[in-house]
Amino acid sequence: MSRTTRSPRQRQARGDSVVGQRHTVEVERIAHGGFCVGRVEGRAVFVRHTLPGETVVVEITEGTEGDRFWRGDAVEVLTASPDRIEPVCQYAGPAACGGCDFQHVTLKAQRALKTTVVREQLTRLGKLDPADPLLTRLSVEHVSGESADINAGLRWRTRVTWVGLPGGLHGLHEHRSRNVVEIDDCLIATEEANAGAPTGPVSHTVTTSAGTHDYLVAADGFWQVHPSAPKLLVETVLDMLQPAEGEKALDLYAGVGLFASFLADAVGESGKVVAIEGDQSAVDHATTNLRAFRQAKAVMGAVDKTLATSYDEPFDVVVLDPPRDGAKKAVVDQVVDRAPRAVAYVACDPAALGRDVALFAEHGYTLSALRAFDLFPMTHHVECVALFTRRDVS
Repeated sequence: MSRTTRSPRQRQARGDSVVGQRHTVEVERIAHGGFCVGRVEGRAVFVRHTLPGETVVVEITEGTEGDRFWRGDAVEVLTASPDRIEPVCQYAGPAACGGCDFQHVTLKAQRALKTTVVREQLTRLGKLDPADPLLTRLSVEHVSGESADINAGLRWRTRVTWVGLPGGLHGLHEHRSRNVVEIDDCLIATEEANAGAPTGPVSHTVTTSAGTHDYLVAADGFWQVHPSAPKLLVETVLDMLQPAEGEKALDLYAGVGLFASFLADAVGESGKVVAIEGDQSAVDHATTNLRAFRQAKAVMGAVDKTLATSYDEPFDVVVLDPPRDGAKKAVVDQVVDRAPRAVAYVACDPAALGRDVALFAEHGYTLSALRAFDLFPMTHHVECVALFTRRDVS
């Protein structure tokens, strides 16, 4: 394993650096982002490569004497959790590849940790009652694949953004660093993804219980990276929304039209589907992917700006699949202005979902269904699908 060093990220110093100090820490709880929380003399330390209940030696990786919190890596385990295992990847661990947060955790325990994080974010940011049955019954669901490797949490990632290195080699960054770790085989990536990105448009076929559609996607365009994700998410969204013949649907942050195609099937020729996307290449492909549907159209434009000036009419259902930082107030305000009976929200970050849950609640929309899927094994990421319905709609 070799590295190419780049300039590290800079933080404003608040006293002398404590980077490199080592402390024995009793780990308290999981935190959002792949960290656990411990304390050194009352100061919070966000620690990677550990588990709740463990006692570890932490090496500080970021922090100065005046900071409110520090970051660190568990470099020695004094008391191990029963959920700890040996990482299968040689590149996982402190001062190594930052792509995987939970290689040292059993898959069952990974999902339990993610469940805890989703509940905490929706309680703290979404202002939900911790006793809400949607939270108490929530469990991050295992997503099966077509191979034993995928079911073991490996070989599921169909796309990787590699960092090029001299001599035709490639690698990935260390966590919160510009240092690049040379990697010849990422174990969560498919063999094709390890070989490098394809060139030109890529074709995907998605077969669900609601039908089958083909999609063209740019080689560097957005597409779900877990091979089971498109089918699973489409079926979950349709099950929650129950779109009906003749209804009008908005598909926001629509990408190449994954949800729009199936919505067009459901609403039929007497209905209407408007798919809004801010990336021109994705819109071009969505136009091609939706060409069989007279009732559907792909629109280029930022979602908030497009809704502020266009399609100011009632819509029955909405699909929201925003980027990691969420839909935010401007978009939520515009969505509820269309008075949909139901909104299906696909979220790749539970904190962003929590903030938007609170925004929808301010407009009288209740979180009425919630599922979470382990579409990113070995990492802290989790995919949620939430359903919002108006309080006056049963």
